[in-house]
Amino acid sequence: MLTKRKRKSPDGVSTNDLVFSTYAGTNDEIFPHVVALYVPKGSVVADVTYGQGVFWRRVPADAYHLKPSDLSTGTDCRELPYEAASIDCVVFDPPYMHTPGGTAHVEHQNFEAYYRNNRADSDKKYHEAVLDLYFSAAREAWRVLRSGGIYIVKCQDEVCANRQRLTHVEIINELATYGFVAEDLFVVVRNGKPGVSRILRQAHARKNHSYFIVLLKPKGKARWTGVADARRIDVHRNGNGTVRRAPSTPEPTLFP
Repeated sequence: MLTKRKRKSPDGVSTNDLVFSTYAGTNDEIFPHVVALYVPKGSVVADVTYGQGVFWRRVPADAYHLKPSDLSTGTDCRELPYEAASIDCVVFDPPYMHTPGGTAHVEHQNFEAYYRNNRADSDKKYHEAVLDLYFSAAREAWRVLRSGGIYIVKCQDEVCANRQRLTHVEIINELATYGFVAEDLFVVVRNGKPGVSRILRQAHARKNHSYFIVLLKPKGKARWTGVADARRIDVHRNGNGTVRRAPSTPEPTLFP
């Protein structure tokens, strides 16, 4: 008599406690989800546009070996002081806009004051100057990253000279030619409604979202398989170890 083989139960558990691709909130609320999913605890991370360290406010202080730098400390993201293949993760968040001779994206480092490709005599202007910075920084990130390393890039699309520029697409396509593999795209929707001081006619949708692009410097033909649970940071706790508050607005439901 044949005995019926017992069907094997699938591995894993049912849950909706997951990292999602879209969040409404601020960078410091969303960034911990990005690194938890892609950067193992104990990794050497170079944040090359550190500024005030906003991204790291809710990341446990002892989670990573953080190397913070930016132009104010004398470190140019295009000429990093690190040896080749010595970094596990590079984080890059430059100004997103360029206005020659004026002010741009005032909540970030001022493009005009800091970056050489933004001088009055530069052949790069407006959106092309922004892309030039992203591409130059990416080539340097490729140099310092170990094989299997992660490159996290913050960007925002813009309309320049009445032309729609999908910055995240341009970055992904160009960096693919360097060898980077785009593993993920996080959409950050800002709280509240952005406004303008003066408008005659609206021609394009106003941008109220930005992106974290996660790119992999591949190790041979190996595919990304994720970070083991034991090596993920706890996104429910902030940098000083206390319980992290929930985002101030709920996650948007894109597909109800």
